[in-house]
Amino acid sequence: MRRVGILGGMGPEATVLLMARVLAAVPARDDADHVPLIVDQNPQVPSRIRHLIDGTGADPGPVLAAMARRLVGAGAEALAMPCNTAHHYAGAIRAAVAVPLIDMVALSVTEAARQATRLASWRAAHADGVSQRVTGRIGILCSPAVRQVGLFDAAFAQAGLVAVYAADGEAMLAAIRSLKSRGANDDARAMLRAASARMLAEGAGVQMIACTEFSLIADALAPGVAGLDTLDQLVKGIVAFATEPVKA
Repeated sequence: MRRVGILGGMGPEATVLLMARVLAAVPARDDADHVPLIVDQNPQVPSRIRHLIDGTGADPGPVLAAMARRLVGAGAEALAMPCNTAHHYAGAIRAAVAVPLIDMVALSVTEAARQATRLASWRAAHADGVSQRVTGRIGILCSPAVRQVGLFDAAFAQAGLVAVYAADGEAMLAAIRSLKSRGANDDARAMLRAASARMLAEGAGVQMIACTEFSLIADALAPGVAGLDTLDQLVKGIVAFATEPVKA
């Protein structure tokens, strides 16, 4: 199997969750059947929130580039990063190394388009002669920084999808900070569920968990929502890369 390097620490629990999900995704019979990971668990990566939203923090790009070089130097044949917001700095990572970055954003948009099509087909089959307009509206549960930098916008437009964001960005930020400081907790679940319910009322039947802190409480989506966790898509990408036969 090919080794994958993880640019971690954003946040630490999300990185551990990614590793656990990679383990669970492999039908291993012995240790050697699992995906080899090299993890740089670096909680000192400068805050993406302070840099992008507050405009006061250091640029995380150079730190992420240095992490990428260390991982490749340690033997990583591809890189992955369990933080949606940090994908804003993907260009700095790609410029620093020659190995591929497994793109969580691109993988998640592909899956969102697939789920939107599947939901449209289901609605058409159950319309009972009543026309139902399916708009391809996808809820994005994320940090306000993701919306601010338009992380998903170009890929969504190309896929014919429409992004629906939480009306209360401050509540989303408060939930993320609560998860970072307290771990999974009921207050954060309540905030995420409320945002999810509002998005569903706005026609977003498919919703992406696009913050890996929210992946810790992925069970908090509103009833009736077709959920899509970007962390799961990254797991699939990691396993696919690691297990793909190396071409001679």
